[in-house]
Amino acid sequence: QADLSDRPFLKIRKFFINENLKNNLKPFIIENKRLKLPDDVNLVKNSNLIVKLFEFALIYQIDVHPATVRKWVQYIKVSQTKDLQSELSSQVFLRIISSKQNSERILRLMNETGWLGKYFPDFGKIVGMMQFDMYHTYTVDEHTIRAVGVLSRIEAGAHAHDMPNVTQAMKEVHSRRALYVAVFLHDIAKGRGGDHSELGADDAIAFCQRHGLTNWDAKLVAWLVRNHLTMSVTAQRKDISDPDVVHEFARTVGDLVHLDYLYVLTVADINATNPALWNSWRASLMRQLYLETKRALRRGLNNPQDKQDWIDETRDDALKLLTERDHDPHAIEALWANIGDEYFLRETPWDIAWHTEALLERTNKEDPLVLIRESETSPGNLEGGSQIFIYTPDTRNLFAATVNALDSLGLTIMDARIITSADGFSLDTYIVLDENGTPIGNDWPRIEYIRKTLTETLKQPENFGATVSRRMPRRHKHFDVPTQVMISNDIVNDRSVVEVQTLDRPGLLAHIGRIFVQFELLVQNARIATLGEKAEDVFFVTDLEGQPVSDPELCQRLQATLKQELDDYSKTDPMSVTI
Repeated sequence: QADLSDRPFLKIRKFFINENLKNNLKPFIIENKRLKLPDDVNLVKNSNLIVKLFEFALIYQIDVHPATVRKWVQYIKVSQTKDLQSELSSQVFLRIISSKQNSERILRLMNETGWLGKYFPDFGKIVGMMQFDMYHTYTVDEHTIRAVGVLSRIEAGAHAHDMPNVTQAMKEVHSRRALYVAVFLHDIAKGRGGDHSELGADDAIAFCQRHGLTNWDAKLVAWLVRNHLTMSVTAQRKDISDPDVVHEFARTVGDLVHLDYLYVLTVADINATNPALWNSWRASLMRQLYLETKRALRRGLNNPQDKQDWIDETRDDALKLLTERDHDPHAIEALWANIGDEYFLRETPWDIAWHTEALLERTNKEDPLVLIRESETSPGNLEGGSQIFIYTPDTRNLFAATVNALDSLGLTIMDARIITSADGFSLDTYIVLDENGTPIGNDWPRIEYIRKTLTETLKQPENFGATVSRRMPRRHKHFDVPTQVMISNDIVNDRSVVEVQTLDRPGLLAHIGRIFVQFELLVQNARIATLGEKAEDVFFVTDLEGQPVSDPELCQRLQATLKQELDDYSKTDPMSVTI
């Protein structure tokens, strides 16, 4: 390319740009390519200049001179909050946090100089606030600033490829300003005791009123702060393949407008919490809940999806896929006769077709059937994990044997769907990720090794050995996470719910599975969530007769055993743990 720097018209254009910039920046000056406040300016009489300088630094993407920063810090230390809270400061600050230019750098500078905590005392309370776990990598103030930065990058389209639904939802947002304010305020009440979401919602109303937001925007911001954990909790801890769960979440959201706002805020929040927390599986859970909720809201809250209609549609779609591949409808129906409705409620038509085709075509009917592929929400739309499907005679310790084998293979279980047919066969689906948080991919030698290992293990699940030959991660040893166990009954689905929160470690699921065997309980479904050093797993279990656990004494003994054994187990760290 030709060097055009000596062209006269370019020199003239550059001169006018520089002169225009100088005029706009008055009374500030540019020294060594950095924005500077003249030495003779008295900040006591001109405190608004501080926030204006922040705005100029953002607009023109320019650094602030160290001498000016030092001058600010000295003034801010001796100033009062009322000295900084002028009407102009409120207007400028609102423009900064909702700017289309990423304000993360400037917010961090505001925070580091002490201006942000002095101007907004509630923010000052979370500055430097540590959260002593591995789930939250950053202090609360740093997390908040990063969340605003993530939101800005989503709006700019930086995640259009890996987060297309989130990017599109951001485009549907009517009030950008309200969303940016909600992200900025979502954790503002942490550390005060009580529910920080509820406390923060009250703070949000006061903040919005002081900064001149409309009543509609203020109510929206408060709602978002109050519900900022709802979507992530629903997606990670509940069975979102159940239309009743989706309908309940849709009722909480209320309409498509609030859904878009909450979806974008949730994604920004998770991405700013921990660099390793957002992975393909969590992305798929959020996407699935978002899309299913959109359908539920468009259908109408007074017209919920009927479970039987869902089952019938799934069954018909799967049958159509199979007959298009020239499979005999009578053979298909005979195979499905004993499976039960639960299978067609939990699985997708294309996965059912995949399972059924393999079952119809298998020649060795003595060994367990193990299928492995990338998980899909629809053909060609990868779900974010690797799917392992297992078809084998049901036994009491099948779950424990399977999860132990997966753990020994270095796979992290993200989800488990366990279904037992009327003729005594288990149709189990596990969504797994590799140790680095990614799907297995197309590593065919590894896939074959996993398949063979599982097949051999499940031939005799009662003799699976239960040996985990991996140490607990060193950093986990520094955390004391007392085991918490909550047991309740899901009357609608005739099963008991066992929620376990404990320190994550190799072999945990196998250990829990062995305890269930000890109490003669069958695992019907499981939601697996690892948040830093903490495992928050939910198991849906029944007794051997397929009924929920109704004996209060048995529930108490189960709860006590889980607490004692898991707490004792977390205190040991042999190279090879036998459970």
